[in-house]
Amino acid sequence: MKILKHFIVKIIVNFTRLLDKMINISKLIAFDKLFKSINWSKYEDYYHNTGYYNDFAPKKITELMWKFKIENKELSDLCVDKGGVYIGTSDTYLYDDNYRYGDNFLYNLDAKTGQVIWKFWTGGSIHSTPKVFNSLVLFGYNSNELSEFNKYFCALDLRTREEKWKFETEDWVVGKPAIAGGLVYFGCLDRYLYAINIKTGKENWKFKAGDKLLTDPAVVEGMVFFGSFDNHLYALDQRTGLENWKFKTGGMVVSSPAVVDKIIYFGSRDSYLYSLHIKTGQEKWKFLTGGPVVSRPVIARGLVFFGSGDGHLYAVNIKTGQEKWKFKTQGVPSSSPLYANGMVIFGSFDHYLYAVDIKTGYEKWRFKTEVVINIEPLISKGIIFFGNSDGYLYAIR
Repeated sequence: MKILKHFIVKIIVNFTRLLDKMINISKLIAFDKLFKSINWSKYEDYYHNTGYYNDFAPKKITELMWKFKIENKELSDLCVDKGGVYIGTSDTYLYDDNYRYGDNFLYNLDAKTGQVIWKFWTGGSIHSTPKVFNSLVLFGYNSNELSEFNKYFCALDLRTREEKWKFETEDWVVGKPAIAGGLVYFGCLDRYLYAINIKTGKENWKFKAGDKLLTDPAVVEGMVFFGSFDNHLYALDQRTGLENWKFKTGGMVVSSPAVVDKIIYFGSRDSYLYSLHIKTGQEKWKFLTGGPVVSRPVIARGLVFFGSGDGHLYAVNIKTGQEKWKFKTQGVPSSSPLYANGMVIFGSFDHYLYAVDIKTGYEKWRFKTEVVINIEPLISKGIIFFGNSDGYLYAIR
């Protein structure tokens, strides 16, 4: 069954690449219907954090569809699924008479209107990115009831909106989980990478790194990859949790890794983007920028795209490690980018969301907000969703 699923996905991916070279719109529409009919959660993160979206990004922005405001709250990164938009909130940890902390909800919003469909109160802040898998939404949160700051990773049943299970950790869970082989993998500030049975919530194994974990793990080729504050990128055996190899950089690794064609790409606070062979951890090449590289790289059309603390978005050839172009903003890229429809889309500290043509490196459009865009943009059915540091979530097209 696993081989069959992989074969199906390979056919569709190859079909996608072929369609990229075609201009027959009827075939594009037919493929779009096929693509949307598939339950992609079954294929377990096939793109392995590449940020590649088979969707149609707008060539120009003509409409602010809606924006959703959470007063005085910090928002998690978001998740978009057929059931809508999912996003978590956190607050300032102030008590009320019942020892509750203000908002602290996981929200499910209608993707077309921004209206609340339902919300689930956690009792504490949500710092991790929600992830929908089949009938579950998985995320981490802090429970602040009765002055007890317990930390959990939980599975919420989307049908009943009740916790199916929750797993206690020693510190905050930050980042997006990965799912493969019946297990959910996530990193934690307690230094552990956890592998949890997705049906029962029981620990399968855990691995302790040398420092905190902020990155989203990537699972591919029987291995789990993630970075740590201890300056290393780790590769573990997916089944046992034993270390296969680790690669040392000159700074903290908070850039989530992306894997394509058995090569892994990630950034470090030492200002380099690295390219390694996944089997051995041997360096293929590294590319120096003028600032820390903390965003997740995006791979598309033979290029890797990523932001740097020097204020540029870079496009680098994945085979040679040579720069093709760089795009300068008036601030520092503040979100990881996404690729869709020949464009790379990302947010900046200058309060703009940018779309850049991947062939030329020239700006296609920009959308202005009032403050820093710090929530990674996502796209679904031609609608771009993103958020910023004043508690607003936007939907534009």
